[in-house]
Amino acid sequence: MRQAIAILLLLLSSFLTCAAAQPTSESIETLLTLTKTEALIESVYGNVEQAMRQGMAQAVAGKNLSAEQQRSLEATPKRFVTIMREELSWESLKPMYIEIYRDSFTQEEIDGLIAFYQSPVGMAFVNKMPIVMQKSMTSMQARMQPMMEKMKAAMRQALEDAKVAK
Repeated sequence: MRQAIAILLLLLSSFLTCAAAQPTSESIETLLTLTKTEALIESVYGNVEQAMRQGMAQAVAGKNLSAEQQRSLEATPKRFVTIMREELSWESLKPMYIEIYRDSFTQEEIDGLIAFYQSPVGMAFVNKMPIVMQKSMTSMQARMQPMMEKMKAAMRQALEDAKVAK
């Protein structure tokens, strides 16, 4: 009986310790503000639109398009980004981020991150991340094109090997 009570008290103590260590929504919102998460998400929309425009331009390169086809293709990336902005607005994403951070970090860790992002190095990191992201995306696009060609060739070969009609 004593052993059962001891185990129960230990479990209760562990539960209370974990619950007490959970970060507050306010501290997470402070961290999200310091890291400019909303602005970072906003920059993704622009990057997606730019990548779509480049991809579509490559897909139709050398093809004669009518003026109507050209207008339609030019409008598509903006329509996609509009949908993304509606479905993935900051207002809809913020609660998700708060929940993810709450489940992933303790209050002590959030406090440490806040201290870091309030420091000059932390602020420099946040301010330079959009540039890092843009350069990363550009570099990845350059790497993706040859990879996609290899993947298409591998798919064609697989279809030929399986004797599947094209």
